[in-house]
Amino acid sequence: MKIKFLVLLTVLSFGCTNSDSETPMEQLDYKQEMRDFVIGISQKAKSLNPAFAVIPQNGIELVTQSGNPDGVAAQAYLQAIDGNGQEDLFYGYDNDNVATPAAVTDYLKSFLDISKANGKTILVTDYCSSTEKIADAHNKNSQNQYISYAATERALNVIPSTAIPNENGNVIGALSQAKNFLFLINPENFTSKQEFINAVAATNYDAVILDLFFNNTEFTADDVAQLKNKANGGKRMVICYMSIGEAEDYRYYWNDAWNNQKPDWIKAENPDWPGNYKVKYWNGEWQAVIFRNQDSYLNKIVGRGFDGVYLDIIDAFEYFEN
Repeated sequence: MKIKFLVLLTVLSFGCTNSDSETPMEQLDYKQEMRDFVIGISQKAKSLNPAFAVIPQNGIELVTQSGNPDGVAAQAYLQAIDGNGQEDLFYGYDNDNVATPAAVTDYLKSFLDISKANGKTILVTDYCSSTEKIADAHNKNSQNQYISYAATERALNVIPSTAIPNENGNVIGALSQAKNFLFLINPENFTSKQEFINAVAATNYDAVILDLFFNNTEFTADDVAQLKNKANGGKRMVICYMSIGEAEDYRYYWNDAWNNQKPDWIKAENPDWPGNYKVKYWNGEWQAVIFRNQDSYLNKIVGRGFDGVYLDIIDAFEYFEN
């Protein structure tokens, strides 16, 4: 969600120089390290709740072993996930409310269709605000059997006033049953947690992606239970956003000492999102924060009753490859 991914049409060399320190980076397969990270998260989550959905966003090249559209499917990775999220597929790649270049769309679809062919659900977030382009985004996603969300704000801070595509009163118990979704991770326009909950509960989206926190307050299990109710009496999935390719200095896990001296696994600050730092995501300390200890981010999410996790900055491998 936070960085504009690069369309990689060539194989980049490993062992490139780290621009932060001018010292050689570890000789690693950065794509495989991210696959392994996601697989580990999935194994842990599904050991706690077998029905828990794991959905990585962007970094779609990971669905093949080579990272090329004609590569062999990365079966261990595909078996670990329930779907793929993709931003800017039809609108928003260069600018919001502007059509994504056809070459980029075709490139991304070549990977998304591999995932879809392996039984995974594809969730697409297009950034567009005009009525005509929202309708076009929904139509194009429907033609490709992808689930469509047209975000009218890049900040993901509003519930769109436009009609929900394929609105229904069904009980949604698995990601594959969802026909639409809402992406609402920024609560800045809501004055209280209960106002936020009430606003979401007044909708009929099949799945809602939101943050674990309302400002600095965690949603409780009771809050999540309220959010699972559609206004029309149906049930929905409530999925929690979690960034795993960057560390965020406003999160509960951030150590104040890092403001003066960061551990060597925290790298450059994202220039587009202040307070967000690239991490060596294969590092054991970072993985402990995310899923490997009892007080991990993932344990908090599962413990609150969320139905799944939406993993962001999956494409962090590009930073280390480039």
